[in-house]
Amino acid sequence: MGAPRRPLVLWVLLSLSGAGAQDSTGCATWCPPNSSCVNASACRCNPGFSPPDPFTSLMGSCDDINECGPPTSVSCGKFADCENTEGSYYCVCSPGYALISGARNFRNATDNTCRDVDECSTGQHQCHNSTVCVNTLGSYRCRCRPGWKPIPGFRNGPKNTTCKEILFPVWTPPPGIHSKSLSRFFDKVQSLSRDFKPQVAEQTIKKLIEAMDGLLEAPGNIVDLSLGDQHLVATWLLSDLERTLRSLAQAMPEGSFTYTSPSSTELSLMVKENGSGNVTVGQSHTRMLLDWAVVTGAEDSSPAVVGVLSSQHMGKLLANASLALEPEKLTQLTEAHERPVHGARATLLSAVNSVFLSNTNTDKLASPVTFAFSHRLEEPGTELICAFWKSDSSGNGHWATTGCRKLGSGNNSTSCQCDHLSSFAVLMAHYQVEDWKLSLITKVGLSLSLICLLLCILTFLLVRPIQSSRTTVHLHLCICLFLGSAIFLAGIENVGGQVGLRCRLVAGLLHYFFLAAFCWMSLEGVELYFLVVRVFQGQGLATRWQCLIGYGAPLIVVAISAAANSSGYGHTAHCWLDPKRGFLWSFLGPLTFVILCNAVIFVVTVWKLTQKFSEINPDMKKLRKARVVTITAMAQLFVLGCTWGFGLFLFSPESWHSTVLAYVFTVLNCLQGTFLYLLHCLLNKKVREEYRKWACVVTGNKYSEFASSTGSSSQQTRALRPSESGM
Repeated sequence: MGAPRRPLVLWVLLSLSGAGAQDSTGCATWCPPNSSCVNASACRCNPGFSPPDPFTSLMGSCDDINECGPPTSVSCGKFADCENTEGSYYCVCSPGYALISGARNFRNATDNTCRDVDECSTGQHQCHNSTVCVNTLGSYRCRCRPGWKPIPGFRNGPKNTTCKEILFPVWTPPPGIHSKSLSRFFDKVQSLSRDFKPQVAEQTIKKLIEAMDGLLEAPGNIVDLSLGDQHLVATWLLSDLERTLRSLAQAMPEGSFTYTSPSSTELSLMVKENGSGNVTVGQSHTRMLLDWAVVTGAEDSSPAVVGVLSSQHMGKLLANASLALEPEKLTQLTEAHERPVHGARATLLSAVNSVFLSNTNTDKLASPVTFAFSHRLEEPGTELICAFWKSDSSGNGHWATTGCRKLGSGNNSTSCQCDHLSSFAVLMAHYQVEDWKLSLITKVGLSLSLICLLLCILTFLLVRPIQSSRTTVHLHLCICLFLGSAIFLAGIENVGGQVGLRCRLVAGLLHYFFLAAFCWMSLEGVELYFLVVRVFQGQGLATRWQCLIGYGAPLIVVAISAAANSSGYGHTAHCWLDPKRGFLWSFLGPLTFVILCNAVIFVVTVWKLTQKFSEINPDMKKLRKARVVTITAMAQLFVLGCTWGFGLFLFSPESWHSTVLAYVFTVLNCLQGTFLYLLHCLLNKKVREEYRKWACVVTGNKYSEFASSTGSSSQQTRALRPSESGM
């Protein structure tokens, strides 16, 4: 029991000993670190520690005061920072700054002489050798050298920036296109690429635009290419131009730049180091309003570039391109017209405006871009559409409207807003509205006409009593009209709007057979001339010469037309001759010539008949026959001539008068076969007799003696006068 009490006794003795010592010196020996005693029972923390007041607790402690933190922050002045130490503090200049005296720290704001350190001149920077050090207040930036740009994955400005020299982008010809004019243009581009230096970027841009103008103003055999190949060339030009202008503009000095070529192609671009808010870029053809954040995109591609190139001549390659309407738009049009709408025939009204930015991710913009396009006046009954050129996987393209909407239009200017960027234009759209009434009349009427023409052909081939040189003319006239009407009924509509081989073939065949029909009608005028004017000088042309003229002359006209302008066959709305560039005259010219020649022959014929009727002893039987033949030929010319007289205006833009003309043309066209069957078959007595004989054979009845004798007399008459028609 005595052993455990010894430590307690020892602690009491020591305490008494310490108390004796404290009493003897007058200062407490238990004060914690960073403090000093005040008297025998209290301690006080040193300066820079808390608490500031004396304390008597044996458990007390002194904690460092952070003079650099709140609430009692020490002010070191501008461009300086406070650094806390144990029990004190000091001030140092912020990174990028230093004291004029060269000292490392100071105590008070009054001692602050911090000034910016020029890391670039002192060699303290870490910029790559492809960049230039640019001193900033308290720091520095590493910018690409003039004519250089950051490599992918780096930005222009940070201290780790790495750059590469700006080069002229590589151009490759469009695949499968063989054109001498395009090859010459490509050689010019290659020459610009070889001679390019960043210092002459502005001059290179001007020369590139002038070379493009030269190609589009004199496209050479490019216009002889198919529409698909022309669109491929246009897509290739637009894509490579945007890519090249974007690259070369980065080598230009900061600011705005506008250039108008001698051919009125306009380029407007802006190069800015730092920008914010909305900016406006444009020229006389178009103006563009967009947020600068759209220009730069997600990456800092300083200096940022925005530009727009407006070309009037690019429309030569895009003029006949199809327009793809959105399903919602087609639904609205169908409801508005109360008829199905199969598409639209688009006409280019404005320049083609290609937009390029430093930001290459422009398929879906964070904020829309607003355009104001200048264009020529639209035609009545059409709609203005904001469209963009959309390329497909094959390299071709078409006009589209997805993502763009029209804000307003007036005074030959249209405002549009789009949520993506491409090449834009204002189009005049004429919608292909299906008139079911006209379509029904066409199908029923042409079907009836084809039946009548087929009956005419069989009649002329099988009814021997009426066969003559004039019957041969009528036979081939009906064959040409039958084939032309059948092709018209089956293939006149160009479904899809693309002018392909099928549509061109249909247009060429229609051109040929309708020309052949008029050519055979002119041969009937020649037969009439031989019958009346030269009645005593022999018969008309032999059959082989008639066929040579009737089928050979149209073939020559079609061959020359196709060789001169093969693209004139077919149109986006119908498979007929394209009225542009006067190509329709390849049909109108021969048609007018035939009508005028026949009119002259008819005038001479009537004059000769009048003279013969006034003779003392006229051959009344022959004169009556000539008169009937003349009246028949004139009536035939009137029906065919009037039909195509109205048909000339059938493919004009839709209006009330063109709709009326379409109905008149359709009705007359459908009556052609019926009229010819009535005129040359049903009104012919000999044909009616043959029909009766055929009917009796079919029904099993015997033909009357009177009818047989009439038939024998008719055959004798034909043997004596093989040139008579039997009317």
